[in-house]
Amino acid sequence: MTRCYDAVMLKGTRDGILKKLQPVSIHGQMSLDVYFTSVDDPDGQTSVARVGTEAVATNLEPGDTITLEYLVGQVVKVSRVVPA
Repeated sequence: MTRCYDAVMLKGTRDGILKKLQPVSIHGQMSLDVYFTSVDDPDGQTSVARVGTEAVATNLEPGDTITLEYLVGQVVKVSRVVPA
């Protein structure tokens, strides 16, 4: 059977390319919408994850390579990949 979608990651990490950070306030609670693409296809489909501001590195800029940590299929932390 061939699947046309990625299986949900229960726990692990993936690298991506940051496209945009968008602050969101819901009932006064600040979060960030993190827009990113795959490092394998930087011009491909953009994905978005809503993450609390405390779980996103403060030094991120569009174009940075990021690591997204997943738990039960949801992004729980975003950090910048330091170039080697």
